[in-house]
Amino acid sequence: MSNKRNVKAVAYLRTSSSANVGHDKDSERRQREAIEVFAKREGIAIVDEFYDAAVSGADPIETRPGFAALLDRIEDNGVRTVIVEDASRFARNVLVQELGILALIARGVTVLTSSGDDLTNTDDEFKVAMRQIAGTFAQLEKARLVRKLKTARERKRRETGKKVGGRKNYAELEGGVEMVALAKRLHRYPVNGKRRSFSEVANALAAAGYTSGAGTLYTRAAISRMLARKPDAK
Repeated sequence: MSNKRNVKAVAYLRTSSSANVGHDKDSERRQREAIEVFAKREGIAIVDEFYDAAVSGADPIETRPGFAALLDRIEDNGVRTVIVEDASRFARNVLVQELGILALIARGVTVLTSSGDDLTNTDDEFKVAMRQIAGTFAQLEKARLVRKLKTARERKRRETGKKVGGRKNYAELEGGVEMVALAKRLHRYPVNGKRRSFSEVANALAAAGYTSGAGTLYTRAAISRMLARKPDAK
């Protein structure tokens, strides 16, 4: 791989769960270390890093804020190499993976994994097929894990009669009760005679220090759920 010497690249990381978000978490640290070791070995300079925190591998590429920023960076400075830990970090869903790769190929971008595989190489039919097969198994394993965890949670719930695991509702988050109350006040009381939109409520919450687990503004759907919560909801 000596032809990669002096190449500039950007790193792309993704974690699917907010529980794995943070510099001290294993997923983010493992991905970054794998990418850095590969880049150093191949003489590739990492000039920037983009991270989609708490983003599902099944989410379309174009809806990911980190990946959108990555594309902007590429188009602005001419870097045409992206490094990921493995294909599943790029996307677990095979269809999403292929559509994303095709979008990058159209921009002249090469996507390398930390093991040296070129995900954008379409010259070798066998490699393309193996990439798709690997993506299929990653998608299958993810589905199996989700099903096993769901079964375990349901069994625990039946045994204890309490909620086990799953995404925390807003009342269970630290400061969640206060955040929901603030969201309702912001939406209830008009500004200049006009009620705030969901987007305006989200911006006001962010100004007060309330953001999603990924550090981004709450979505319109999230604001709607906050406003619909009953005061005594648990």
